[in-house]
Amino acid sequence: MRHNLECASWEITLKCNLKCFHCEFSAGKADPDELSHEEAIKLCEDLARLKCRLVILMGGEPFLRKDWYIIAKKIKDMGMELAFITNGYSTSDKIFSKLRDLSPLYIGVSIDGGKAETHDTIRGVKGSFDRALKFIDICTKSKLRVHIVTSVHKFNIDELPLLRDILSDKDVFWEIQMTDVAGRFPQKYLLNEREFYSVGCFIADTQKTHPLGKKFINGSHDTGYHSNHLPDLTGFTQWKGCQAGISLIGIESNGGIKGCSALTTEFVKYNIRDKNILDIWNDPNSFSYNRQFKKDDLKKYCKNCKYGLSCKGGCLETSYMSTGELHCDPYCFYRIEHEKLL
Repeated sequence: MRHNLECASWEITLKCNLKCFHCEFSAGKADPDELSHEEAIKLCEDLARLKCRLVILMGGEPFLRKDWYIIAKKIKDMGMELAFITNGYSTSDKIFSKLRDLSPLYIGVSIDGGKAETHDTIRGVKGSFDRALKFIDICTKSKLRVHIVTSVHKFNIDELPLLRDILSDKDVFWEIQMTDVAGRFPQKYLLNEREFYSVGCFIADTQKTHPLGKKFINGSHDTGYHSNHLPDLTGFTQWKGCQAGISLIGIESNGGIKGCSALTTEFVKYNIRDKNILDIWNDPNSFSYNRQFKKDDLKKYCKNCKYGLSCKGGCLETSYMSTGELHCDPYCFYRIEHEKLL
């Protein structure tokens, strides 16, 4: 079966100017084995040959890589859509001049608190909240589309209403995702299932009450499935199972390849220095943990679920983080409603 590559999330550097306690990549210093400029340009060309639709440049902090603009321009010149995920700390005029020239599909900006103190504590640098809001305002004045990305955990869950108030008068789209235990993130802050469900209720309520509804807010790929009471919050028209290695690919700063950027390093089975990304993607045996899914792969509560074959056990990242196994994501609205809330 041929798989079409819709989106490549590319961590172009691990260098970062913040010290976020939930960073799954433990970013800070650049990887000394980071792809060279020549390797990065060739990768852009190979992604175009795969007819990749969208490339998201992320980090670390993508704007700290010296040749970020050249890489981004190459992506655009090769006919692919371009997006960024940034912490919004830098408000340099040079960056915005280049962003206006690139006209990306969107710029994702991370905001993780409704108060400056909370966001700054999470991000590890005082003043990062105010700088991120300034970054957003400059983007919107420059007609650059902004997606706010909020990673929710016990430390900031109570501030979602405050953050909603801050964002409601801005021309932005808001995506909420759960923080998984990886990298530096302390497990004590992981949401329990009831808290996770309450986030789903918050998103659903905001979609009903906000004038822009779904055009203002959605959940991420890990935001529950098949609820009997909540609408589909994932942003997908229909949840067809995790897309890691199916339509998505994650690229690490040193050329490591995994099915999704959110998956941990255990899932890095290939490197573009050893095997061309075209050969990796087109190999029917690549990403077999998802491409070759069968009913027997379902585990625990997902094994006998009526949605098992279509859902495939939810988000692979969350499943593995929570249980150590794939295809049994416990953060499932359907399961929580039946096992926890009744």
